[in-house]
Amino acid sequence: MAAVETELATQEIPVTEEEPKFAPGETIHDVATVNGMYQNWFLDYASYVILERAVPAIEDGLKPVQRRILHAMKEMDDGRFNKVANVIGQTMQYHPHGDASIGDAMVNLGQKDLLIETQGNWGDIRTGDGAAAPRYIEARLSKFALDVVFNPDITEWQMSYDGRKREPTTLPVKFPLLLAQGVEGIAVGLSTKIMPHNFRELCKASIDVLRGRDIQLFPDFPTGGLCDVTNYNGGLRGAKIRLRATIEKFDKTLLVIRDIPYGTTTTALMESIVKASEANKIKIRKVVDNTAAAVEIQVHLPTGVSPDLTMDALYAFTDCEVSISPNTCVIIEDKPRFVGVEDMLRLSTQKTVRLLERELEIRQEELQEKWHSASLEKIFIENRIYRKIEECETWEDILTTIDTGLKKFVRIEGEKPKTNDTRIVLRRAIEEDDLTRLTEIRIKRISKFDGFKAEEYIQKLETELDEVADHLANLTRYAINYFEGLLKKYGQNRERKTQLRTFDVVTAQKVAVANQKLYVNYADGFVGYGLKKDEKAIEVTSCSDLDDIIAIKRDGTFMVTRIAEKTFVGKDILHVGVYNKNDDRLVYNMVYQDGASGISFAKRFLVTGITRDKTYDLTKGTKGTKTLYLTANPNSESEIVSIQLADKAPARVKQFDFDFAELAIKGKGSMGNIVTKQPIKKIIRTSLGDSTLGGREVFFDAVVGRLNTAGHGRYLGTFDTDDMILVVHKDGSYELRTPDPTLHFDVPNIVLLRKFEPETVVSTVYIEGETKTHYVKRFRIETTKSDKRFIFISETKGSKLLCATCHPEPQLEVKLQRDKKADKESEKLHLHQFIDVKGWKAMGNKLNYFKIHAATLLTDEGPEPQRREAAKRRGPATIPRPGAEDSPNEPSAPLPELTGPVNISAAEVAQAQAILKTPKSQLKLF
Repeated sequence: MAAVETELATQEIPVTEEEPKFAPGETIHDVATVNGMYQNWFLDYASYVILERAVPAIEDGLKPVQRRILHAMKEMDDGRFNKVANVIGQTMQYHPHGDASIGDAMVNLGQKDLLIETQGNWGDIRTGDGAAAPRYIEARLSKFALDVVFNPDITEWQMSYDGRKREPTTLPVKFPLLLAQGVEGIAVGLSTKIMPHNFRELCKASIDVLRGRDIQLFPDFPTGGLCDVTNYNGGLRGAKIRLRATIEKFDKTLLVIRDIPYGTTTTALMESIVKASEANKIKIRKVVDNTAAAVEIQVHLPTGVSPDLTMDALYAFTDCEVSISPNTCVIIEDKPRFVGVEDMLRLSTQKTVRLLERELEIRQEELQEKWHSASLEKIFIENRIYRKIEECETWEDILTTIDTGLKKFVRIEGEKPKTNDTRIVLRRAIEEDDLTRLTEIRIKRISKFDGFKAEEYIQKLETELDEVADHLANLTRYAINYFEGLLKKYGQNRERKTQLRTFDVVTAQKVAVANQKLYVNYADGFVGYGLKKDEKAIEVTSCSDLDDIIAIKRDGTFMVTRIAEKTFVGKDILHVGVYNKNDDRLVYNMVYQDGASGISFAKRFLVTGITRDKTYDLTKGTKGTKTLYLTANPNSESEIVSIQLADKAPARVKQFDFDFAELAIKGKGSMGNIVTKQPIKKIIRTSLGDSTLGGREVFFDAVVGRLNTAGHGRYLGTFDTDDMILVVHKDGSYELRTPDPTLHFDVPNIVLLRKFEPETVVSTVYIEGETKTHYVKRFRIETTKSDKRFIFISETKGSKLLCATCHPEPQLEVKLQRDKKADKESEKLHLHQFIDVKGWKAMGNKLNYFKIHAATLLTDEGPEPQRREAAKRRGPATIPRPGAEDSPNEPSAPLPELTGPVNISAAEVAQAQAILKTPKSQLKLF
């Protein structure tokens, strides 16, 4: 939107036929119509708010109030701190608004710790505490601001709102200030929200732009925390970033929040946690705020509550995770434009180059003037031209005499030289001001004139002129050096605070606390958590108020619905449970009798691809069909049942066994296999079979730090009920964990993560903290306790784990010096030959060299293993073919053929071939 220029038309007073009558003494006012005023005046107001208040300019990245504050501080700058109240008063000469808006803007600038040095209580963006009153706090411009923001010689000026003062139109900022500070503003029908970015990364990105390289920028927030920039898209409209608090698992009953998301405060964060706890969305014992120099919010958990699930619940239900929608809108040539941060940086870098060029040109002009004056002065004194003016009687004679005397010794650049011409070449003609300046030289200065020093000064000016000319000729190189200088001078202690991560989506249903009890009235057909007082209701299981429930009736129909206090699902209910659409292990075993033919069918099926509150049929759907047997098996267990036929059945054998393991697992709409054509009296389970789907194939996604069974990330292996994961941490500890997808793994602090096998040997290299000696150690995991860390290196302060591997024949490359005078060399060690396997508490063997500079493993964990060949042996029809629900009589599709190398150990092969025989009562789900 361009700044709107409106023409205010003179409003005419309507003429009436009769003169209005007024009471005696009443004041008479003119009456004007308002037609058209709203449209014109509103556009004027909207343009003013957009251009002069809310949206920053691309030239300097500042809003008008910020620009006026900095200009006022520059005028007041004497190197000392000034009261903020005084700065506000100075700024009010330029800003046509109240002191409150100026004070708030100044506090905002000071808290960003870039342009303003602060003294006193300026508040805390982490806790939300406000700054002290302006009369109590002080400020001054930072050295960075003085170096980068101001240069009156290249500043464009305009008159202030009252015409009494000059103020800058924009400041000549030679740095992407807008991206470094970030900004947020709401105008009329328009808003801007630009994220802050890292100082060092901006300098490096500007250098990359000058070198013609591609760049990519991501936000960095002063509050730290974690940030998912998957959908950042340069901060353009429609972009979105997700911010998370850094949550540390201190122990099984304590979570500690170290950093908070940008835009929140510790107080608001704690209030959101308490609110979620009161709503029974999370279970906590208490929340304690220990924030001082660093953020520390302690979340105490009740005994038995999972810290990993609570961590997910904090992200799902509290301000520990927030979303921000950036909107990079800036003013370019008096128009609001939406520009991505990368393009914004390119524009800023180009503008910086132009400003640097203009500064060099001004400096070149100054040096040339100095050289010109110094050269004329040297000629004037050395050739005693000043003596020739003693007899001159008029001012014109004096100037003419000096000019004539100088021309004998100088010539102007471009003038044709004479034969054996030794005259000094001047870069421009001699002007009257030059002659006047020479007459102002005092006798004392002439008497003390030193020709050698004068020549030395002129040579110094010429050297500097050559340097400036070189910079102008190689402007890109000069700009790169400029940004490198900023990085070196001001980039210390400005490392990135926000960690860039990719988050998995935490759904509320997955982490909701089981705060309700599910009841069912089988006879009347009601289910819900509000049936506690119903005499016919029976408690089924624990659930949350976000769960879905599945209800299967005796006629073979079922429905999935959202849990409520009381819901009617139909009479004659046979089975009720909590439904999880992502559970691909829960298998139903069913026998039903078709109402039309009287034939009994058996089937095994998964319930997937459903629509909530829609009735589905598990049978052929004929009238009179009834379910004879139904069980839900959480780990795809098969069953052997005893089937007893009715007494009137003509069959000779009236009782026989049926094994569900012989049936393939199909879709919910499949018809099933014929069991018998005779009427059945009853069915009794005689034994629980094995899991026909085998162990779970588990993968580790290092991007989000989670385990999964969906195939994302590195394949870890097939896990049965008792299998564990071995995790080796950088602090020299290890632990065994159950392969639970809800677990959080701190990937940057993990050295090794793999499936645990009892015969696995861990080979490690570490430094002992006290003696700084390198040790090699190989050991087996002898502990069986899970979820507890065991430190296997020295516990002295400064001890550090360098590397760890489970490779059977690990090789280590060591860069070393054998003695003080020896050169560096490399040596390869076979660790399995260097040291025998010892206990996990042993120190290990020393690497007896004078000095070790680096130790690098040459062998990793080997090629990434593919899905096990054992998966193929599950049979060709263990997973329902897509769409099989709609085609009951079609068989399920076979599993796809697996290709590629398979790198597994003998123990893994044995486990893959073994059959899980764990009783149902002892079965643990992942």
